[in-house]
Amino acid sequence: MVSEAPPFWWKKGDPRAWLLSPASLVYGYFAGRRMRHARRAEVGAPVICVGNFTVGGAGKTPTVITLARAAKARGLKPGVLSRGYGGSMDRTTVVDPDHHRARDVGDEPLLIAREALTVIARKRLDGARLLIDQGADLIIMDDGFQSAALHFDYALMVIDSRRGIGNGFLVPAGPVRAPTVLQLAHATALLKLGDGDGADPFIRIAARSGKPVYEGMVRPVGDASSIAGKRVLAFAGIADPAKFFRTVEGLGAEIVVARSFGDHQHLSDDEIADILATAGKQELAIITTAKDAVRLRGHHGPAEELAARATVIEVEMVFDSPTAPRLILDGALSGFRKRRLAAKAG
Repeated sequence: MVSEAPPFWWKKGDPRAWLLSPASLVYGYFAGRRMRHARRAEVGAPVICVGNFTVGGAGKTPTVITLARAAKARGLKPGVLSRGYGGSMDRTTVVDPDHHRARDVGDEPLLIAREALTVIARKRLDGARLLIDQGADLIIMDDGFQSAALHFDYALMVIDSRRGIGNGFLVPAGPVRAPTVLQLAHATALLKLGDGDGADPFIRIAARSGKPVYEGMVRPVGDASSIAGKRVLAFAGIADPAKFFRTVEGLGAEIVVARSFGDHQHLSDDEIADILATAGKQELAIITTAKDAVRLRGHHGPAEELAARATVIEVEMVFDSPTAPRLILDGALSGFRKRRLAAKAG
């Protein structure tokens, strides 16, 4: 799967998309066949899949954390299953946020592990089994919708309100991971994040097909307001750095220098030294994301210095409707019970 989304994917009418469209037809054929004929493994716990229709961040990780918190408040023990993208570890592992580094297990699993039991696994079935062995009674998959390795009882598809599904083309002409009609057929509900209208046409299609549509917002938490009025250097290695820069400006900071890096990118010593030198020369405060900060931890030298100097903007995902998490959990638990009854009857 492609991990970086070129800018033209998010613009309508770019000729590069049309030039690449024949390759997209081939990609779509195989992606669709994989979804239609997938053999989904059954596991002994309800499974919620938090996915998205496109390559690139839409807000899955904060959504996973919000659902994990809701599950714990309900008395459940959620276990989060991740591929550990960006990490080098290739064995199924319980993530320890106090000892593992992002280079080993990935940045997002480290963030999630602060909130709930988290396992990384290249083979999701192995990861699910380890989560159950560790006592999890609900599994939340961070991504994995299109791979269909596990049978899920509820598929919540997250869509960014500004970018939507981009130009609508499949990879490599656009950001869409598989034919949208097929993806909608396998989705249980959609979650629109943000207050933009870029996703509205697709949301209307989903609503007409009978899919519930929830809305939510990713918002800063903690002492983020402390950067108001400051001149800052903001850097971000996430799927949509512009979203982070808008957040920083929304908090009242003046971004003098903005540095964008690839999603999950580990900065080199030279890149870190350049950030430190630029901020020092222009007397700028350094601002970054939680994902970027967690990639700096556990290192010495320039990375350790940057981690100490940077102000981290933590975020959380909040549903517009306070009943939404309960409805999603109810849907997953109900789906699991029906699946178990059907298995016994068969």
